[in-house]
Amino acid sequence: MSGALPIPPAEPAAQETLDRIQRRSLVIGALGVLALIVGAVLDREQFFRSYLVGYMLWVGVTLGCLAILMLQHLSGGRWGLAIRRTLEAGSRNLKLMALLFLPVLLGMGKLYPWVNPGDDPILLHKAAYMNPKMFVARAIFYFVVWGTLAWLLSRWSGQQDQEPERDLRLRLRGGSAAGLLLYAATVTLASIDWVMSLDPHWSSTIYGMLFMAGQCLSALCLAVGMVALLARFQPLKQAVHPEVFHDLGKLVLTFVILWAYFSFSQLLIIWSGNLPEETSWYLNRWSGGWEAVGLLLVIFHFALPFALLLSRNLKRAARRLALLAGIILVMRAVDLFWLIEPNFAANHAHLRPSWMDLAAPIALGGIWMAAFLRELKQRPVLPLHDPELTLATSDHAAD
Repeated sequence: MSGALPIPPAEPAAQETLDRIQRRSLVIGALGVLALIVGAVLDREQFFRSYLVGYMLWVGVTLGCLAILMLQHLSGGRWGLAIRRTLEAGSRNLKLMALLFLPVLLGMGKLYPWVNPGDDPILLHKAAYMNPKMFVARAIFYFVVWGTLAWLLSRWSGQQDQEPERDLRLRLRGGSAAGLLLYAATVTLASIDWVMSLDPHWSSTIYGMLFMAGQCLSALCLAVGMVALLARFQPLKQAVHPEVFHDLGKLVLTFVILWAYFSFSQLLIIWSGNLPEETSWYLNRWSGGWEAVGLLLVIFHFALPFALLLSRNLKRAARRLALLAGIILVMRAVDLFWLIEPNFAANHAHLRPSWMDLAAPIALGGIWMAAFLRELKQRPVLPLHDPELTLATSDHAAD
């Protein structure tokens, strides 16, 4: 790579910061798990409901990392250099998420009405697809597909680090092109299996796209936070400049708008159709306190981020952008709570939040972050020998 500026080694302070966050995440995760065990003893049904909310949040971050990683390999751009290792480390947490899916399998009978269809003609009609054996088989298939994609992309990226004479960009692009198609198909099916089938009498053709937009947004928020944290240290300090944060801010704004577009489109289509079996899904979320949660999402998941991200100065300010990304990530948990909890009969009439609805995302988040940081520390924070890296460091040096 002629003309490349030397990349300085990682500062010990960066390693110490990551180690400290990892230890704290592990402690938070362990305490959260203990709290959930107590919750499972006290109220088993609520435990499984809250666990599903927390699980969908963090499996969404994991899959979002995989999707944005593939999108970056296809599109190129120097914005991806700063976050690629974060995305790769996040996608490698699929092994952990496959393990953490076991409580969802154990709670199938408490979560999904189609497990015990009784005499319900609609459930009996769907029994060939919605049954425990097929549910488990499809889940295994999803994790195999996702895990294979994450493994291949990480493996090829690692080879690029070790073998500077090999240009693996075409392989990464080809794998990402096919992988995005597989991602779209499997995430659509998984969102139907794991969330939409909580109310098997209701359906939405845009449901999978809503989840894909939310997952990508979650991953971008994580990536912004990690870059803002590590940009204080070498080597990111040399490669990351305000223009990178500006690009990341524009991407966050794009997916905020995309999530809002899919959400509003679903509402508009269903409300225009005016079919009782479809509009009832929204009616359950517009009364008994649930309308306040919906309003919270409108303001803090869309309106406020949209307004703030129009500012060029905010998008170029690492700390302010990271703070906004943190708010959006919290609202992702609120959105999943709004999607999942009203499906259960006890919550149809009135909003009854449980302390486990807060404990589950925190507990799983602590475990996820500890595993993620362990993966992140295994490789250089910048992808070595990438042609874009020369341009990024040269331009920053010129600035």
